[in-house]
Amino acid sequence: MTPDPTPVTGPTPSAVRPPASLRRHLARGAVGFGALAGSLALLPVAGPVSLLLAPAGLIALRGCPMCWVMGLVETVSAGRLERTCKDGRCEVNRRG
Repeated sequence: MTPDPTPVTGPTPSAVRPPASLRRHLARGAVGFGALAGSLALLPVAGPVSLLLAPAGLIALRGCPMCWVMGLVETVSAGRLERTCKDGRCEVNRRG
């Protein structure tokens, strides 16, 4: 059997997978929000001891949940947006 000489078209594997920084950020979010939700959900079962998960969640999120969301926006837009300033006026445009 001979291999098919036609080239394969489509996105490359690196174009399909998100960058490592995005995967890390999403993993931190899953751990952080999971720990925060778990600390509240386990309150009836484990009592106040379950609240020990809350600081772990905040550490995983590196602060407040809103800060994590803003970091996600920055991570997703990294390299795609460009800020230009002329005559005291700044604009954000797509790079390219």
